[in-house]
Amino acid sequence: MNKILSTPRRLVLALVAAGAIGALGATGAGLVGVVHGDARAATSLFAPAAQPASPASPAAAVAAPNFADITARNGAAVVNISVVGSSRAMGDDGDEAAARQGQGQGQGQGLQGMDPNDPFFEFFRRFGVPGMPGMGQGQPQRDVPTRGEGSGFIVSSDGLILTNAHVVRGAKEVTVKLTDRREFSAKVLGADPKTDVAVLRIEAKNLPTVSLGKTADLRVGDWVLAIGSPFGFESSVTAGVVSAKGRTLPDDSFVPFLQTDVAINPGNSGGPLFNARGEVVGINSQIYSRSGGYQGVSFAIPIEVATRVQQQIVATGKVQHARLGVAVQEVNQAFADSFKLDRPEGALVSSVDKSGPAAQAGLEPGDVVRKIDGQPIVGSGDLPAFVGQALPGQKVTLEIWRNGEARTLSAVLGDASDKAAKVAKDKPDAGKGKLGLALRPLQPEEKQQIGVKDGLVVADAAGPAAEAGITQGDVLLSINGSPAGDIEAVRAAMAKAGKTVAVLIWRDGNRIFVPVRLG
Repeated sequence: MNKILSTPRRLVLALVAAGAIGALGATGAGLVGVVHGDARAATSLFAPAAQPASPASPAAAVAAPNFADITARNGAAVVNISVVGSSRAMGDDGDEAAARQGQGQGQGQGLQGMDPNDPFFEFFRRFGVPGMPGMGQGQPQRDVPTRGEGSGFIVSSDGLILTNAHVVRGAKEVTVKLTDRREFSAKVLGADPKTDVAVLRIEAKNLPTVSLGKTADLRVGDWVLAIGSPFGFESSVTAGVVSAKGRTLPDDSFVPFLQTDVAINPGNSGGPLFNARGEVVGINSQIYSRSGGYQGVSFAIPIEVATRVQQQIVATGKVQHARLGVAVQEVNQAFADSFKLDRPEGALVSSVDKSGPAAQAGLEPGDVVRKIDGQPIVGSGDLPAFVGQALPGQKVTLEIWRNGEARTLSAVLGDASDKAAKVAKDKPDAGKGKLGLALRPLQPEEKQQIGVKDGLVVADAAGPAAEAGITQGDVLLSINGSPAGDIEAVRAAMAKAGKTVAVLIWRDGNRIFVPVRLG
């Protein structure tokens, strides 16, 4: 025995065999000390237990929540949702459940066994397989049943259920299955594609419900737990941590998503995300994936967003979102330098709808929105996320940055159903050197065609302008907020420019700012 314990590595092996390695603690620091330390460190394993670390000690361990208790309390309130639709009604819009079931459940003949991730799967699903009956013979396509599954959770004991809008999109029949194996036909009271929230109702009483929490109490790094039906495996539990808050995704949604590393897969959509106290803080909605399966990045809709949608649907059967009437883009360091901002934060206004609320409030292209109703706008997506959760007719205060100084504007928000808000895509940073543009004046018919009073057409782009993404055919509108009415105006603006300029161009019907680094 003494020979076996003569080295730290053999000591570890002996402890593993004896089942004593668990005494090393949750952090694993003790294991590293045994493997790489000296014999004295190894013998300390048999010393009396150390005193508990003080709260201020970095070594103090934080106990994980009891996931089993959370699941036992709330599992019965999480439901499985099955939908039946048709190939024409479902799947064409990217519904994950319908697409997942397309390997032989109503996506047309010839797709059985075909991988949905195959590059040709979508083509054959939409247009059929050449040579199959009905193809090229002028015969009308018939509706073929499609089936899909998702998750949801009960928020009131009389049968009110929250889930994702994409789970029930185009569904002709919706069936809710409880953990006690009872099944109910559900009615879709309403669905909101902009937030991806849907409200269902089943005819039942005295149902178990979940408790709702607050995302404001969540911190990045906090434990969270999901319950759902991934791939149809009902009542599956996965856990992880909050990776980030207030994420905006490039899908024109109005949702400041919660990002987690909880394993979410097709079928989890619509299921609840619980905090460590067993309260629902989100609805699992999307994943970032290149394979179609979970890859470590999941997104959940904050419960406050879902609750607002629920209240509107129950009260009126529809959902309203506000609209400001601007297109915005990110403020990077190059833009911050150009506009003399102390940090690269805010939403840069690239265009303003002439008939929208922003124009009436006096907002102009080149303004940087830094706060709305006192709430800081850090990323450009923060602005549409805030506006989208407001109501039409609501008055808001905008704190903006214009021409090197702060200003305050007031706006009355419009209705988003009139016209969708846009988020412009920014362009890569430019290199060093001169601007590098060959310009010509706009012809009168060109001004009328694109709807601008002044501007210069880019005849050729080289150097920093070309590296920034400016190309032949773009229309130069302004430099650092100064209109580019003629060549002399451009030269005057460049004479006052620093190392970086913000160039506003017109391209394909859109106005976008491009940062150009001059050196």
